[in-house]
Amino acid sequence: MLDNLTSRLSRVVKTLRGQARLTEDNTTDALREVRMALLEADVALPVVKDFIARVKAKAVGQEVVGSLTPGQALIGVVHDELRALMGGSHEGLNLAAQPPAVVLMAGLQGAGKTTTTGKLARLLREEQKKKVLVVSADVYRPAAIEQLKTVAAQAGVDFFPSAIEQRPVDIALAALDFARKHHHEVLLVDTAGRLAIDAAMMEEIRALHAAVNPIETLFVVDAMLGQDAINTARAFDDALPLTGVVLTKLDGDSRGGAALSVRQITGKPLKFAGVGEKLSGLEAFHPERMASRILGMGDILGLVEEARRNVDEEKALELATKLKRGKGFDLSDFKAQIGQMRKMGGITSMLDKLPTQFAQAAGQLQGGGEEKVIGRIEGIINSMTLLERTHPEILKASRKRRIAAGAGVSVQEVNRLLNQFEQTQKVMKHFAKGGVAKMMRTMKGMMPGMGMR
Repeated sequence: MLDNLTSRLSRVVKTLRGQARLTEDNTTDALREVRMALLEADVALPVVKDFIARVKAKAVGQEVVGSLTPGQALIGVVHDELRALMGGSHEGLNLAAQPPAVVLMAGLQGAGKTTTTGKLARLLREEQKKKVLVVSADVYRPAAIEQLKTVAAQAGVDFFPSAIEQRPVDIALAALDFARKHHHEVLLVDTAGRLAIDAAMMEEIRALHAAVNPIETLFVVDAMLGQDAINTARAFDDALPLTGVVLTKLDGDSRGGAALSVRQITGKPLKFAGVGEKLSGLEAFHPERMASRILGMGDILGLVEEARRNVDEEKALELATKLKRGKGFDLSDFKAQIGQMRKMGGITSMLDKLPTQFAQAAGQLQGGGEEKVIGRIEGIINSMTLLERTHPEILKASRKRRIAAGAGVSVQEVNRLLNQFEQTQKVMKHFAKGGVAKMMRTMKGMMPGMGMR
């Protein structure tokens, strides 16, 4: 996401090298590049103009303090303004209502409302321990009700059945009554979308809103729509008292302009961001962290939170104990770590949260579609005997040929895996001996470009 914007802003820093301070001239030149980067990211023009004016007012004449370069000083101002542009701080879901707290999901067809409803239901069940009921009031799209039923089962939440011959308002009221009687804490109402905004759609969703009186009305919008997302958000905001926005497909090929525009255009907070197809792919939207990611600083806090949610603590403790006792990190451990990575959304999801220089270096290890790569690695390790996994040094030519045939890969791929394993093994050895600081120094030596500049 926003890779082009990140790379352009990195070039801004380089253009200001050697300057003693931020002046009218060098700031104007640098901000011209920032302006072009924002426009290419499909940020709304009024938002860009206002943003550039605010950055310039704060940056011009700013003294460069300590070890900061002018480029770093400017990026500091840009970071603060990006954070402010996206809302300043995270605003969570407000569920402070007499149960059940009703959340109405609104948006155009194809934005990902149904999947997002399932993701949000899972998040509320797993992270906030809420008893959740979901219902579909979409009686127009074929299989919409069945889709939500499937998603609800995957999320582990209750589903209230509905039928296409029913009126949406009747469906929502029946679900609300059921939720009250069965002590559900949250009711998520998935509404119908259209390919474009029309009067009938808006009238229907207004009637739904009046009937169930939701405490949260979330506008679900596809980040790939660019500036069209802003026009759609404005239309929904005029029709409904929106309380927040969910941006979907932020991990796609979107230029991401909606993320930087929708708050200022609607005045509504960005509450969640959808990343990936899996039901675990919904993150709380933190403006400060997103600003850091846009500027290539990564989102280490987000990565840590993801690890806490998805990593098996018992297995992690077993590995740590094994390393402390001096027992080696073997190929079975390597396979287990890859499985943990998959739980965290895969390599791509992790790289997106790493600072740019780390992600670029680590990205060299991907070598293509990550699911295929991970599948091949697991297949190769599964083709080994327990002795070979524990003592990979015994793997000579004949054994490698047998393993390659069993996994359906070439001997070269077996060798490549063993080389990657050796590098990981070195890191783990340093971790066991000297802790995190020594491990990071080792990684810097292994991966060119990871050193501080």
